[in-house]
Parts: sequence; structure tokens; C-alpha cells
Amino acid sequence: MICSAIIGDKTYSFDAGAPLDISIPLQFDGPQPNLFGVPAASSKAYEDGKFVGDTRRGGGCNFDEVRLIPHCNGTHTECVGHIAHERISVSAIHKGSLIPAMVVTVEPEEASSSSESYKPEKRSGEWLITAKKLFYLLSEADKDFLQGLIIRTKPNDPSKKSLNYLDRETAYFSLEAMNYLVDLDIKHLLVDLPSVDRKFDEGRLSTHHIFWDVMQGSHDIDPAACSLKTITELIYVDDKIPDGRYLLDIQIPSFLSDAAPSRPLIYEVKSSVS
Repeated sequence: MICSAIIGDKTYSFDAGAPLDISIPLQFDGPQPNLFGVPAASSKAYEDGKFVGDTRRGGGCNFDEVRLIPHCNGTHTECVGHIAHERISVSAIHKGSLIPAMVVTVEPEEASSSSESYKPEKRSGEWLITAKKLFYLLSEADKDFLQGLIIRTKPNDPSKKSLNYLDRETAYFSLEAMNYLVDLDIKHLLVDLPSVDRKFDEGRLSTHHIFWDVMQGSHDIDPAACSLKTITELIYVDDKIPDGRYLLDIQIPSFLSDAAPSRPLIYEVKSSVS
């Protein structure tokens, strides 16, 4: 079904029946990404002594009990509640809509050779997504499509769908890079990394704080006047998807939690009419 959307002063068309899924399907009985070595997401048939929720075992229907940690077990979308004393839920923050967004491919820089900073201090052997690289990619981008930013990092092999990130160094954002995205007024940031911050960062979450405009070290956030921005982590953007303009749909369940498993879909913009 071909639909149209007015973005800025232009009308764009897109095929609503041809979404591109950039989430990582969560295989409960197979390989899955994992952060911090937490238990794998799991699913098992519910049993109460009389009822078995498995048709293969004589049950009348399948009735599973699911266990997962959204921040660590796969693609998830989080809100400012992630760093707040107050219980702020992602479903209250993100109401759902089509978001004009850009897909860009970024090659991280070696942290020790970059002049950009991080707190705690950078260490040798680490990799940064820098403001310098982002400026090169985004300074001439269509501002109407910078409500959302989808970042694919190099190298980009399918192993990202099942990596144990406890055993792998991954890139993170410099303070300057995140401040640059704030200056661009990016409202929805999606990355193929387990976190926008360093994996072990003394619990500071420095770039999370920058993105959500929360003072470093503070967790006091007013739910009635907090950031409405979201961060989606552990996506996978296939190399077949070119950089450029898209419409983004971040699908999340109505979890009253700071984060929820999510399924971001993007729609290629096919044409525009002035």
C-alpha cells in the first residue's frame, strides 16, 4: 500500500507494506546477543500440576512463561527512566508515530588517537564514535529527517545478532559526539551497540545523561517535565539497507518499565513531490 507523508514542506511517498526490520529477532532456544553475562532470555511451557501449556505434551494450547532482561537480551528501547529515581516508563514516553530518520554508517575511531573525551577517561584499545565523524556524515543532511538517527557501525557482520558482549570491546560515544547529537535535536537515537556508553563506566552513563539532559551524577528527574527522547540499542542494520532517508516506526509493548523489547521498522522514502 503506497502512502504519503508531509515532512517539512514536501510530500513523500512510501510503501507501508514493505517495512525493513532492523531489530534482532530474539531466539529463546538459539543464539542471542548478551550483555554483562546475564542469564539468556528464556521461554518455557507453564505448568501448574494439572495444566501443561505445550500441545506437544498433551496440552490444548501453547502457554509460555518468558524471562528476559530487556537491557541485555536483545533489541530494546529505553527512556530517561533508565537513569531516574522515579519510575518513568518507556511506553508513557514514546506514544508511537512515524519518525523521519536518517541511516548512517560510522567507522569508529581509536580512542587513544582521538582528541575527543569521555568520563571516565578513555583507555588504550577502545573505540569511539566521534563528533568529527558524525559531523562529516550529518552536516549536510536533510534536517527534516533528523528527528531520528540510526547508526550502523563498521565492521558490520551478522555476528552482531548473537555476540556475547562481555567478551568483546565495543565502540561508545564521546562526550562531544553526544553533545553534537543534542545540538542537532535528535529525538530518537538507534545504535547497533549494546550501549551508547562504555560497557564498564563506573556506573556513570555519561552520554545517556547528556542525551536526556540530566546533570551528571544526578538521578532526580521530574516525570512531568522530563525528556521525551528515546535510545534504542542492539539493533542490526543489514548492509543491503543503504544510508539515507527513511520513516521509522519504533514498535514497543505497553510495558510500565524504563525499557522494553522493541521492533524498529524503517520504510524507504520512494519519491517526493514539491
